[in-house]
Amino acid sequence: MPDVLAFGFMRHALLAAVLVGIACGIVGTFVVVRRIVAMSGGISHAAFGGIGLGYWLGINPLVAVVPFSLAAAVAIGLLHRRLHLSEDAAIGVLWTMGMALGVLFVRMGPGYAPDLQSYLFGNILTVPRFDLYLMLGVDALVAATVALFYRELVALSFDAEFAAVVGVPVRWIDLLLLCMVALSVVVLIRVVGIILVIALLTMPAAIAGQFTGNLRNLMSGAVLVGVSLTVAGLLVSYGLNIPSGATVVLLLGAVLLLVSWARRGRRGACAPGRGQQAAGGPRQVRSGPAR
Repeated sequence: MPDVLAFGFMRHALLAAVLVGIACGIVGTFVVVRRIVAMSGGISHAAFGGIGLGYWLGINPLVAVVPFSLAAAVAIGLLHRRLHLSEDAAIGVLWTMGMALGVLFVRMGPGYAPDLQSYLFGNILTVPRFDLYLMLGVDALVAATVALFYRELVALSFDAEFAAVVGVPVRWIDLLLLCMVALSVVVLIRVVGIILVIALLTMPAAIAGQFTGNLRNLMSGAVLVGVSLTVAGLLVSYGLNIPSGATVVLLLGAVLLLVSWARRGRRGACAPGRGQQAAGGPRQVRSGPAR
């Protein structure tokens, strides 16, 4: 480890891995519980339009991704609610239009687009200091938003109809959640790229969900899993000289499969004769004790 920390780019990469773990743990919990994985994938791929816009304008692509991904998140929500498009149709429209705009902007930009592949597939070893500051700001904003609207987000995630009855502004909270997903995309792009963002938004929470049914514990566990496995994947990729983003995703996937297999085997051993129940999925998540 001391040898690794001797390099400035590795120190930046480790800090980025920690910031990524925090973002994907917090937001990914609501993505999994709310079951908006497909919608999150649509937002992440639509964000490629922001990458292309950044190249076209000659600015840092991540700076351009922030407003572009937020606009895509709001657009998906409005297309679904206001124009009565199905959720799948809204996702498909924004997914393809965002990617198409990205290709168009890159083509219109002056000269060759450097490092474009790193935004598609991730390259955590090239994270500059400015991007770290941007990622830190996004993490702080996401954490503050969840702390401020925690009750409303919980109500929306578990029973949107009941939440609307008791006075929760469901439409606005739903858009707020999509905007947090969009901001998380900004953090995750540098590690796994636009193509694999959805993995980091779902796997840490899915792993933590195998051990707890309490939402607060689930969120804390997802942050811990996200940070530890992202750092571990980074170190493995550095040691083996292989792509970091793909390594992180494969490590998360392997751990999720192993944990799910081990838990299923344990349930089967503890409850003989109840194979159908033992073959169930992760524990049912609950918001915590009523207050």
